Amino acid sequence: MEFSLAEEQQQMQDSLRRYLEKSYTFDDHRAQLKSSDKSTGIHWQAFAEFGLLGIGIPDDCGGLGDTTSVSGEGVFSEDTMIVMASIGRSLMVTPYLATVVLCGSVLRQLKTNIDCAAALAAIAAGEKKMALATYERQGRYQLSHVATTATLTADGYILSGTKTVVIHGDVADSLVISARIKNTVSDKQGIALFLVDKNTPGLTVRGYATNDGMSAADLSFAALHLPAAAMISDDGYPILERAIGYGIAALCAEAVGAMEALNEQTLEYSKNRKQFGVAIGTFQALQHRMVDMFIATEQARSITILVALKAGSRDDEQRDDERRKVIAAAKALVGQSARYVGQQAVQLHGGMGVVDELAISHYFKRLTAIDMTFGDSHYQRGQLGELLAA
Repeated sequence: MEFSLAEEQQQMQDSLRRYLEKSYTFDDHRAQLKSSDKSTGIHWQAFAEFGLLGIGIPDDCGGLGDTTSVSGEGVFSEDTMIVMASIGRSLMVTPYLATVVLCGSVLRQLKTNIDCAAALAAIAAGEKKMALATYERQGRYQLSHVATTATLTADGYILSGTKTVVIHGDVADSLVISARIKNTVSDKQGIALFLVDKNTPGLTVRGYATNDGMSAADLSFAALHLPAAAMISDDGYPILERAIGYGIAALCAEAVGAMEALNEQTLEYSKNRKQFGVAIGTFQALQHRMVDMFIATEQARSITILVALKAGSRDDEQRDDERRKVIAAAKALVGQSARYVGQQAVQLHGGMGVVDELAISHYFKRLTAIDMTFGDSHYQRGQLGELLAA
């Protein structure tokens, strides 16, 4: 199968990389980390003008319409991977993953709901940022662990509970929140999804910066009263699982972009840094290590292409089973590769590899955070083992 980009995709990638290299430099990144604004401001509007916020959003909702994966079977496109890899290369702090990939996926699956269709149109136009609030403190990475409850009332629902580490929940205008309407805490059945405005009385958002320079929020619901129309699905688990699968595929692409940048910067450093009067890049032992970094990156790239193909495959039992296996394997391998490439880059830069003034340390922190998001390598290997044994 041919995995090279189509001409228009290559043009999009080149244009996006040129824009980010010019308009979002490492100095801009460091300045944003010191700022309280984690919403990327003018860059978000630029993404909307480029059409990047409309990727994966139906054309009748203002998006780019149905796009297919490399297999021609699904809705998770190479375009998403191109954007996420470019974000990874530039270290951009942006709610693209939370808004377009995660919430976009949830809303797309429910686009027959008028409120979901309107939210999709607002995302594509750059008018709304969103976040997916589903994980809870005691649940670790289990999507089915939902202790937050939605109690039916005469005119709607009352939400009670908390959500933790909601990616970019601090800058979101609206939230998709999972809550239990029946059954026990870890049951996959009985999970509903609610579309909630951030300013709804009873919703408390505590935002904070994460170690990699991004942002997240913890949410608490104290008698959060919602109208009945706020419920957008009463069977939320399969929708959440599909969305998180898309999110994992997107994170794999971001990690590959970051690893590419680490390899390039490490190679350039090895050509200029001298020891014993010669460039350290001439030392055979270090050459071998940089070759291993390149190989690890290419392995991650290959499985990222595969997970892009499988993450968007159409629904049926056999394909769903295969999709889950590939997603777990990809997340495990990419996390392992990211850790190796990051560690080697830091070591080859010596003491400079961990200073804030050098991009290497920022890439390493971001890659570490990517590994921890939606299940680290250890967790994903366990999931893969269970799936293969089933």
